[in-house]
Amino acid sequence: MAVALAEAEAAGARGEVPVGAVVLGPDGAVLARAGNETEARADASAHAELLVLRAAAAVRGTPRLPDCDLVVTLEPCPMCAQAISLFRIRRLVFGAYDPKGGGVEHGALVFDASSCHHRPEVVGGVREREAQALLRRFFAARRRSAAVDLLDPE
Repeated sequence: MAVALAEAEAAGARGEVPVGAVVLGPDGAVLARAGNETEARADASAHAELLVLRAAAAVRGTPRLPDCDLVVTLEPCPMCAQAISLFRIRRLVFGAYDPKGGGVEHGALVFDASSCHHRPEVVGGVREREAQALLRRFFAARRRSAAVDLLDPE
């Protein structure tokens, strides 16, 4: 989770929503790491999870990662949860829960759907407070900036 948190911090510093992810191989080695890049790529699907899953699959030269683990700082959204299923990830570990946009423990409950092809082992709440704090600081700063813009429109 430390690597994923570092990726989240770097994403936040770039102006992206601070979410980071890492794929670990069967031996625990980092295969790929990424942070959100939706703004930089002008791509709403450039979530950390999708970027890191694609990168890990490219490293391994395979479309599926059944012996790999995905560690991410925020509960994946429904789009990313479906991708996790399609990549056949062995275990999903995430930090902060996302009651509004999550798709694993909240919302769509993708892995519980009868149409889901693969359900990974899920471990939520790992270093949850740190992951939540990154997100809270990021959005608080955005709100402050928006308030200043309203008071001083130039």
